[in-house]
Amino acid sequence: MMATAAGDVERFGELVARGLGLRMSDRPDDLLSAVLDSRAERCGRTTGRYLDWLAAGPPDGELGGLAGSLTVPETYFFRDPAQLRAFVDVAVPDRLRALGGGRELRVLSAGCASGEEPYTLSMLLLEAAVGDFSILGVDVNPEVIASAVRGRYSDWALRATPAGSRRRWFRPDGPESVLAEEVRGPVRLETHNLAGADAAQWQPGTYDVIFCRNVLMYFIPERADALAARLVEALAPGGFLFIGAAENVYARHPGLQIRHAAGCFYFQRDDAPPVAGRRPVRAPATTRTRPAVEPQPSRPAPAPPPVPSAGPGRALDLLRSERFADALDVVLALPDGIRAAPSTLVLEAVLRAAGGDFAGGERICGTLLDLDGHDADAHYVIATCREGVADPDGAELALGRAVDLDPAFAIPRMHLGLLAARRGDRSAARRELTQALALLPRESPVRLLLFGGGFTVSGLAALCRSHLSACGGARDRER
Repeated sequence: MMATAAGDVERFGELVARGLGLRMSDRPDDLLSAVLDSRAERCGRTTGRYLDWLAAGPPDGELGGLAGSLTVPETYFFRDPAQLRAFVDVAVPDRLRALGGGRELRVLSAGCASGEEPYTLSMLLLEAAVGDFSILGVDVNPEVIASAVRGRYSDWALRATPAGSRRRWFRPDGPESVLAEEVRGPVRLETHNLAGADAAQWQPGTYDVIFCRNVLMYFIPERADALAARLVEALAPGGFLFIGAAENVYARHPGLQIRHAAGCFYFQRDDAPPVAGRRPVRAPATTRTRPAVEPQPSRPAPAPPPVPSAGPGRALDLLRSERFADALDVVLALPDGIRAAPSTLVLEAVLRAAGGDFAGGERICGTLLDLDGHDADAHYVIATCREGVADPDGAELALGRAVDLDPAFAIPRMHLGLLAARRGDRSAARRELTQALALLPRESPVRLLLFGGGFTVSGLAALCRSHLSACGGARDRER
């Protein structure tokens, strides 16, 4: 097969971003080229005619097929138990009191993939004896919706399912398990493009609870903001929104209030309708390239941060379980002397950033830098806060300062490499990711817990290798 022209690949990425809202800048060209060739051949068109067809607005079925080729949905039953506890213990009772039996409880699972999320919510509502409810699960990919309708799942999809729920709601059938009709009955599954502004799909005030987890983070910024606004408008006043832990920046909408319970953060719509036309303010993206930060072996690296004492140690245990809100409550309740210790301040800044309080995280880091202007950890947390408010330049500067101060600090080097790859600077990405790979085995356990996002050394190394390969780094390492 003839290699696809670079111009066709670039145009393809732009058309996918326009039609699906997906961010294509971090996809390697060889992947986009392969998907373009495959979809064009499947549709019986030349590459050029296929691109013209996409530009004219193809049917949603083709957009769904593209989404299936360009994304790998990772889902399973009972994913993120902290959010599910908040759903059952807080959101559902609150909404049932508000409804007072006037109508059914309505739930939306946006980006439901092969159905594990809406079916989990159905099981939880049945187990909580909620008598009248309906759940709509939507996804752009018709193939995964068809799979969800069949209701047949492998053991891998059920890996986090409690034993009692598995016995009650699933029937073994060969290598798969079949979901009970009682669970499937209240769930309606439909194909919809979340990037579209379909008025019928986004009726104001329709849903009491919306789950849209790990969807916004894959959209280009303007589409993510638009989808967040539609989600808020589709919530009933007082309704609840659950999104992914890395997506809190997109929920900074004037109609939402942050809440936390059961060890997680989530959002609730104000009783009053949000003001029309108001949208989150996002810092403009730039393509400025920062000079690479090279190690400075002549400067001794600072000692790893000490393990906090008993009180903060409890907060670290909660952080390890991703119970960010509970961990922050522990830190805030500490005696002033312990809470003011640099190691505790770093922990507080990390927890605030994890909960979407980026301004609070940066404020704590400012206190740390007042105590010690050479605190590499504080600069790293500032970088994560800058990323949280969509300021890649500010993030890159803070990451560079962190590795200037501690050349052996692997995690900010990894993030510098990911930022470089995102903006298309493959040379800088290879350099930083290669250095991160070499340094990761010596990263301190406390830093891994605080800054590793739940990954082990091997998980972070695999992430580095994957992006290195996408940037053409595999051959370089073999030389």
